[in-house]
Amino acid sequence: MIHITAARRRHLARNVLLVGAAFVLAAVAGMARNMVIARQFGIGADLDAYYAAFKLPDLLFTVVAGGALATSFIPVFAGFLAADDRTAAWRLASAITNWAALITLGLAAVVAVAAPWLARTVIAPGFDPARAAETARIMRIVLISTLIFSVSALQGSILHGFKHFLLPALASVVYPLGIIVGALWLAPRWGVEGLAVGAVIGAALHLAIKVPGLIRFGFRWWPILDTGDDAVRRVAVLLGPRVLDLGVFHLTLLATTNLASRLGAGSVAALEWGWDAMQFPETVIGTAFGLVAFPTFAELAARGDRAGLRATLSESLRTVMALAVPAAVALIVLGRPLLAVLYQRGAFDAAATEAVYAALRFYALGLVGHVCLELVTRAFFAQQDTVTPLLLAAASAGVNILLAVLLMGPLGHGGLALANSLAVTAEVLVLLGILRGRLHSIGAREMLRLLLRVLIASALMAGAMALLVSFAGRSGWGEFAALAVAGAFGGIVYLGACRLLKVRELAFFFGGW
Repeated sequence: MIHITAARRRHLARNVLLVGAAFVLAAVAGMARNMVIARQFGIGADLDAYYAAFKLPDLLFTVVAGGALATSFIPVFAGFLAADDRTAAWRLASAITNWAALITLGLAAVVAVAAPWLARTVIAPGFDPARAAETARIMRIVLISTLIFSVSALQGSILHGFKHFLLPALASVVYPLGIIVGALWLAPRWGVEGLAVGAVIGAALHLAIKVPGLIRFGFRWWPILDTGDDAVRRVAVLLGPRVLDLGVFHLTLLATTNLASRLGAGSVAALEWGWDAMQFPETVIGTAFGLVAFPTFAELAARGDRAGLRATLSESLRTVMALAVPAAVALIVLGRPLLAVLYQRGAFDAAATEAVYAALRFYALGLVGHVCLELVTRAFFAQQDTVTPLLLAAASAGVNILLAVLLMGPLGHGGLALANSLAVTAEVLVLLGILRGRLHSIGAREMLRLLLRVLIASALMAGAMALLVSFAGRSGWGEFAALAVAGAFGGIVYLGACRLLKVRELAFFFGGW
């Protein structure tokens, strides 16, 4: 059995719980946002245009200042902090922030000018002319938030470099609040363009909440670019493959939107909402573990502690599997009534619920793959290998698009979601195979044994929840009460089954397990 030290486990568990709790708050804020939007707009052509308008700005943000820059900037920034050279650290932070803002501004200006053509030919060729024009108008507004995010993301990475996780995590909580403001007070006058203005407000809040933390750590800024500086060049060298990696991911999402625009009205929005629902457990489990584990992975790799890296990765993967499998099953069993309770009111009718659930159930099949990908890719980054994940991401994108074209005919927009799940699962399996060769072992047999036990426990949980939901329907319970009782009882059944089946990985959080 591959184990990590008790001290390292406590450190990871404490920070995972902290970041995970903040992400839960962000998810609650996101659900509140969606409830407001659902009541006013339902699932239809207007929201199709709104969500389609974000695809290219999101790609732009990812290429310039998203997760790619974080994984390239933090190791170099942390090196200065470890050497107690804060002046050099803040100088590097200033230069990278300035570069990110300037590049984003230049690219955003080009996209804004070309927005009508991009909307018609690249993003959503299936839209009618009026809807394509609306998509272009919204895109131009959203680009303002992209510029703000390019600065805000860097400030979050700076705080991560100081091992401060709370405020960057809370930034995800306040962002949806800006969109809620847009939905309640601006959308009645400006329609979906009011939602886009709300996104700009949310982006400003996303940056503002980090200011106290930056001041606490002695924030300094210079109007410099330092093109000849070795540290800036090191960040740029590490950045290249990671930019392409995340760029491929967002291009795949863009291709999915392109295909969905050719289906019925509401298909783009249904995919977006199904993806958003799947992202709740993915973020709370996968992203939280990935963010917290990455500095530990990097430290172990830098020390050449292959055994420690192997043990930390293996136990982290087994832990997220023990959480993600039941979460995926719960989404499939309870997804339809959950969506109805949350959103089915006003313009969001039963047909909208069915459309979103058609996407959610297929996205849920890839949840385990997505949460494992958060850890597996960071194991490569910790070893300063950003090329291998890029190559696998490109191959996965090709498989995703091919499967999407094949499955959209018989399954509609649900086929696009299924294509994503199949592709990401295959990507993770191949990456794990490569890591197994490099690290000599990743505890594959232990993972398979755990997966079998977790699947049995999840099946028992699914049966218990399905029986309760059926009983509640016959007994006239309210939908919310039925969901709450079914979810709680299912959780108890799962934990009890895991205890009987000796799923030790839950001891990561329950010390006496």
